[in-house]
Amino acid sequence: MKNLTLKKTLTLCLALALCLPLAACGGEKAGDGTTYKIGICNYVDDASLNQINENIQARLKEIGAEKGVTFAVSYDNANADAAVMNQIIAGFRADKVDLMVGIATPVAMAMQAATEDSGIPVVFSAVSDPVSAQLVDSLTAPGGNLTGTSDYLDTNSVMNLIFAAQPDAKKIGFLYDIGQDSSATPIAHAKEYLTARNIEYVERTATNAGEVMLAARALAGDGVDAVFTPTDNTIMKSYFAIYEIFVEAGIPHYTGADSFALNGAFLGYGVDYANLGRETAGMIARILLEGEDPAQLPVKTFNNGTATVNTETCAALGFDYAEIEALFVPLCTKVQTITTAEDFGDLEG
Repeated sequence: MKNLTLKKTLTLCLALALCLPLAACGGEKAGDGTTYKIGICNYVDDASLNQINENIQARLKEIGAEKGVTFAVSYDNANADAAVMNQIIAGFRADKVDLMVGIATPVAMAMQAATEDSGIPVVFSAVSDPVSAQLVDSLTAPGGNLTGTSDYLDTNSVMNLIFAAQPDAKKIGFLYDIGQDSSATPIAHAKEYLTARNIEYVERTATNAGEVMLAARALAGDGVDAVFTPTDNTIMKSYFAIYEIFVEAGIPHYTGADSFALNGAFLGYGVDYANLGRETAGMIARILLEGEDPAQLPVKTFNNGTATVNTETCAALGFDYAEIEALFVPLCTKVQTITTAEDFGDLEG
């Protein structure tokens, strides 16, 4: 009997020992003090993408405090350099991070290629068209080890705003980087919209800061009535240096993000990038804390109904903001204002 009792005791101890590691990784871990290593790579230093990163990290700190865990974040910026991007991702793998975050389509694609054989989950943010980029099988069932948040742009809504403010517009200019995945679908949709209405359009493309400046000046000389730019990071990165070209030419610039309006564009239409970052953090927590499978966690999309008007540029172009607001309200879920600054933090200070 004594030996049998001892045997049962040893068996129980062994079972408990086997269970202990399971409490430290996977499943419900809130409150156990676990540290999760997260690698965040940003595609480029611009107002939109920086806002996403800041809000991801801020929300992760809040969740960590709520759940009694720590999110140890390693952050780096690839500055639109593919070689640097791959080095950063290789560093995350060497550090054995628990999860990677890719901000913008090029980073998400690089992370997808680098993690296929590792099983490391990837959460992307600000990927405009994850299905066309072949990052996911579908928005509802991503498949693989990736999911995330999308800043998909409703191009027709932007076009509707252009013709609400400028019903007599005859020629529209496009300013974008032809190599940006985030611009391909919106530009195609804009062409379809304008062609159906027999409206002329002019394309000017750029791949770097110098070309962006030349393209903006060319559009100013093309006699366009308005300019459209989607959620294009190449243009965004250089926008603060060129916005006055359009203002001085009297050309309203309609864009796919509020950060363009922050940097001087007449209008930014699309998602709230601060909220995009916070929602991305929530998805990270669901995967790491609740054990959700990225393959089955639907891509988070947003209502692209917010129009952000730069009131300084609005006045400089000769528009009356009250009239513009009245025209835009029926076409948006929300109309808000902003003034010109280089970063969102400058408005708070």
